[in-house]
Amino acid sequence: MSGEAGFDREFVLGELIAARDADELCTQLTPVLGAPVALLDAAGAPFGAAAEPPGAIRAPLVLELEPLAYLACACDAAALKAAARVVRWGLLSRARFRMVSDLHLEAVRADYAKLQQQNEALRASEAKYRELAEALDAKVKEQVRIIDERQRQLYQAERLASIGQLAAGVAHEINNPLGFVTSNLSSAERYVAQLAALRDYVPAERWKAVDMDFVLADFSELIADSQQGVTRIARIVRDLKGFSSVDKPDVQLANLNEHLESLFAVIAGQKPAGVTLHSELGPLPPLTCLPGHLNQAFLNMLQNALQAVDQHGSVTLRSSATDTHIVVQIDDDGPGIAAEVLPHIFDPFYTTRGVGGGTGLGLTVARDIVLTHGGTITAENRPDGGARFTVELPL
Repeated sequence: MSGEAGFDREFVLGELIAARDADELCTQLTPVLGAPVALLDAAGAPFGAAAEPPGAIRAPLVLELEPLAYLACACDAAALKAAARVVRWGLLSRARFRMVSDLHLEAVRADYAKLQQQNEALRASEAKYRELAEALDAKVKEQVRIIDERQRQLYQAERLASIGQLAAGVAHEINNPLGFVTSNLSSAERYVAQLAALRDYVPAERWKAVDMDFVLADFSELIADSQQGVTRIARIVRDLKGFSSVDKPDVQLANLNEHLESLFAVIAGQKPAGVTLHSELGPLPPLTCLPGHLNQAFLNMLQNALQAVDQHGSVTLRSSATDTHIVVQIDDDGPGIAAEVLPHIFDPFYTTRGVGGGTGLGLTVARDIVLTHGGTITAENRPDGGARFTVELPL
């Protein structure tokens, strides 16, 4: 809206008649009144080209109780007054026309202002709804991401539970025969000693003919070798149970080093002959965790390190503790991680290996398990070559 005055204001002469029209009016009135006519404004100054004639008298043009202008002419006063009334009617008509026009203009301006306010309100409302829509869209995407992640974690938990049940079954089936084989070997060891004691009761020729000294010595070695094999099998079963935590499937207070040692023993049989494994495990405080899940995470990272070094190289497992965290690092001296691969290394199904070389879920699962424990996992290239994965678990 403009800052112009309202329709009910007091007009000035210039708003009702132009100077050119004033000159024409004066020209037309001159022969009517028989003398030159001039139009003066409210202050008595000439309005238009006609100057006030000498000896002229003035007739006021009253509008809204106040003189708006004057007609000046050296003529009869009654005739001048009659002409002034005619001119006043004309000015009054113009004033009313201007009032109606101004009233209409003010109404249009008021409607325009109202429409502008409504338009601004609509714009504000549109912006608000757009923000709400964007926020809702972002929230939906976040919820979809969380649901996908939960589904993947649920799938992994079910997979780990299946592995645990399988390991429990295998361990149980091996433990039973292992028990009586161990017992039988102990009995056999005693029996060999008893057979050796018969030497004094068997004729020397007969003893020598069947070469009993060699039989007893070789039998003792066979029993000793068998006992070593049984001991190894027992250790493997113990490590397998420790790795899968089949006896302790729930959250528990665990010594993480014990599980790392069991895990190391499990993967020792998987490594190529040219690969060396090192462990530098420092003292750790007990950690409340799901040991089976963490074992799966560390197994995935160790297998990734073994694949990185291929047939020759070394993999080092370290553990240490700070005041607030347990830190586990896995180093390899392989080719390292390419810069374009590093940002995607934990993405689901991302793999640099060929078809059949890997699903690309191992490190994703490891990350999910670590995040579930409130920890962090990072991957970086070592300055002296190779890659390093670091896991920090809060105490």
